[in-house]
This record gives sequence, C-alpha cells and structure tokens, in this order.
Amino acid sequence: METVKFEELQIDAAILRAIVDMGFEQASPIQAKAIPAVLGGGDIIGQAQTGTGKTAAFGIPLLQKINPKSKHLQAIVLCPTRELAIQVSEELRNLSKYLHGVKVLPVYGGQDITKQIRSLKAGAQVVVGTPGRVMDHMRRKTVKFDNINMIVLDEADEMLNMGFRDDIETILSDIPEERQTILFSATMPKPILEIASKFQKDTEIIKVVKKELTVPKIEQYYYEVRPRNKMEVLSRLLDVYAPKLSVVFCNTKRQVEETVEGLKGRGYFAEALHGDMKQLHRDRVMNGFRNGKVEILVATDIAARGIDVDDVEAVFNYDVPQDEEFYVHRIGRTGRAGRTGRAFTFIVGKEIYKLKDIQRYCKTKVLAQPIPSLSDVTDVKAEKILDQVNEIIENVELTKMIEIIEKKVNEQEYTTLELAAAFLKLNMGDTNEEIVVEPQRQRNYRDNKNNRGMVRLFINIGKKQNIRPGDILGAIAGETGMAGRLIGTIDVYDKYTFVEVPKEYSEDVINVMKDAKIKGKTINVEVANKR
Repeated sequence: METVKFEELQIDAAILRAIVDMGFEQASPIQAKAIPAVLGGGDIIGQAQTGTGKTAAFGIPLLQKINPKSKHLQAIVLCPTRELAIQVSEELRNLSKYLHGVKVLPVYGGQDITKQIRSLKAGAQVVVGTPGRVMDHMRRKTVKFDNINMIVLDEADEMLNMGFRDDIETILSDIPEERQTILFSATMPKPILEIASKFQKDTEIIKVVKKELTVPKIEQYYYEVRPRNKMEVLSRLLDVYAPKLSVVFCNTKRQVEETVEGLKGRGYFAEALHGDMKQLHRDRVMNGFRNGKVEILVATDIAARGIDVDDVEAVFNYDVPQDEEFYVHRIGRTGRAGRTGRAFTFIVGKEIYKLKDIQRYCKTKVLAQPIPSLSDVTDVKAEKILDQVNEIIENVELTKMIEIIEKKVNEQEYTTLELAAAFLKLNMGDTNEEIVVEPQRQRNYRDNKNNRGMVRLFINIGKKQNIRPGDILGAIAGETGMAGRLIGTIDVYDKYTFVEVPKEYSEDVINVMKDAKIKGKTINVEVANKR
C-alpha cells in the first residue's frame, strides 16, 4: 500500500498546519485520490465506507476553495442525519482552525430555527445540513445560493434510502449550474447514478480498489471499552498475557504521546514512534525495542512500517485503524517467522460496524472477549510466578535457602506456608499495611531532595475496597490529565489512602476527583491533616 503524506497533495499551508495539530501523518487511500481530484475542479463521485477519512477527502479541498474575505455562502454539505451534520461541521472547523474568517454552520432539525437564521444572517461561508432543514431555509429565503460554487452530498445512498431524493433534487436545481458537485457514497445504486447523470458533468468516479486482504494465522480479539478506560484495559491485558515485546497502534501522534505517558506512569517500559521524531531518535527507540530494553512500542501506522522484529508477541489496536489495509499491516507485526501471535482491538461504540467491515474485507474473524478482571490479573501473575518456582525447585540447589527459611521459621514462629505466601505477595507487587511496594519511579520521586512542593491528599477508600496504588495513579492521571510521573508516594491502607501530588495541582485534583469514581465507588478527596 503506497504511503502518501498530506504535504504531497498541494494543500494550503494553513490547512496543513491544522492537520498537523489533529495529529494525522498520512492520507488515507480515499483522501490521497480524492483531494487532488476535487482540487482540480471536476465533478466527483467518491465511493468510500464510513471511517475511511472521507470527510477530510472533500473537506480539505472545499475549505481551500473558500474566499474568507467574502461572507456569502460559498459551499453546502448535505448529510442524512443531524448527528453526521454535527460531526462533519466539527471536523471542518478543526481543519479551518487557521483559516481566519471562515465560518462553518450546521443546520438540522430539532434545533431552534430562529437561532440558525440569526447565524445565517451574520454570515457563513459553509453550511452543513440535513436536506429537510436546508429546504426549510430555502422556503423562508434565509439561505441564498447565488454564490455557491460547491455542493457535497455526504453518504448520498443513505439520504436516498431515507426518502430525501426529491429534496436533494430540489436543492441541486436551485444552485447555480456553474458549480462543482461532489457525491460520496458507500454503495453505487441506480438512483445515485441517475442523480449523477442529471446534475453532474463529466463525472469522475473515484473508488479505492480493495486488494484481496488476508491475515496471517494470528489470534484476534476485540474488547468493547469506553475511551477513558482504554489505558486500564491495556494494562490488564499486558499483565495477563505478559508479552515479551508488543506494539500498540494509535491513529494520531498526540494519542501516541498520551499513551506512552500513561504506560510509563504505570511502570511499563514503553517508547513512542511517530513521524515527528528525528531519524536518530527513531533508530535509538528501535534499537532499544530490538534488544528488549523497550518492551512496548507505541506507534502510528506510518512510523510502524520499519518494524521488522520477529519476537513481537502481541499487537494492540488502541484506536481502530482508518482503513482495512492498515489493520492487516498492523497485526502483521506479530506472528512472524512461524511464531504464534495475538492481536487485540479496542472498540468504542459504533466502531463495531467498522470492525465488521474489517472482518469482511480481510476474510477473518475477530472474537469478542470480556475485559480481564483484577482477580484474573492476580491469578495469572501468581500462576506465572509459581511456574518459575517449580522450575527453580527442579533445577537449582536449594539447601542453603532451606536452612535460612528453617532458621527464620524457628525464630519467628511463622509457618513455612505463611512465609511462602508472603514471598508470593511480595513478588506480585501487592500491598498491605506493613509492606508498601512502590514502583521505582515513585521511590525516586519520594527520595528527591527537591521534593518539597508536594501536598498529601486523603482518599476515603483503601484495601478493603480492593484498591491498589496503580488504581489511584490511573484514576488521578486519567481524570485530571496530569502526567503520571508527577504523582508522588501512594500509601494504601485498609480503609483509606494517602497520595502526594504537586502543590500547584492539588486544588485541581480535589475539584476534578469530586465527581470521579474508582472501581465504581464514589470517593472523597481532601487535603490530609498535617502530622
């Protein structure tokens, strides 16, 4: 699959700057073909599924053709539903972030029409609307089509299925003939071709031809998650499966950085790999990954093309890939050289439909899995440690160790079973009142002589509610957006917990955490009493 960067598509510098802010590095296949064609000025039919980046495929050239000095309506986008109209207008606003003077206005049923009329009178160069509400404004003469030079029908087949054909034809008939007409549709039924024949000239059909996509023999699973829970689910899967090396894929550079920050905050050895990094830095990260010093590589699709490491045991799709081919390239990072591999995909809401497209095109099955519970994680950790213990018993001379244990048992009146249980708990990283096992990161922070600007907070839950330091760290970092490395010592007791945070963040942490829950339990956070 050929890689095309946005810089290669003759995109205006201001729009390109917004694309960089949004974190995208390369154009999806439909964007790579459609953007130059639409910029060329001809009438287009683009055949593309939802989730392939089609909004940017028409939105970037649409915005590039807008004259910000003119307040007249210059482009209109028709969408089948209010939800899509809102979504499209939001993306167009993000893309036009640095196009000063360009206004995008969504109009749809269910919203106060007088408010829309006021906004239209104030001036909007782009209207994104449902056919019914656009027709309402036409009847009221609150929209003027005199200066429109582009109209886009987004998900045109869906609009026809919903009975909007007459409205669409009325709108198209009322817009000046000297215009560019763009249709995007997932399918190409006869009515779409009839509209194209009637209202377009010299139509160019752009269709991204899907290759025969097959995936290697890799175990593939998906988990339905909420966005805020992704880091916790990723951590549990890493603990349960304990892959030697793994790759986590994100769709944007920003998400890569945030994910690495979250993983490091939880004590994992993770590094980022994306297009903004200098080659020297990328080489250093890859060398660390190859020799095992970096256990988790978090990457964007374009950066991952150079990953040719045979020992990758697991791939995590932290974000669902934009294109089916991306999915194949991602999971192909594991299961190499005859080895077995696993691929895990996190699904949020309606992304389940995108996953179905992936399965259909790739001729593969991705199986639903329940999210591992904390109890599952504990059991797996214990089982792995006990497997190592069995190997030591069978292969290592333990006479000296047995003498030390016997002496300790006789001195303290412990049973050997209690001592073994304590060793197991210590190795698993669990905590109790007597033993607080802090990650090295926290110990370093605690021992730092400059660590004077910290505030100790009290939280009214503890071990009785199965709370661990990682739960507190994850909740505070996740809710407040504060980097995990800034959080200091976390002491978990039976019914309460103390946690240190930088003084300048303490007030924000208290305010934000008032509405938060940890493990489903409402919490109270306040400054701890001074001792």
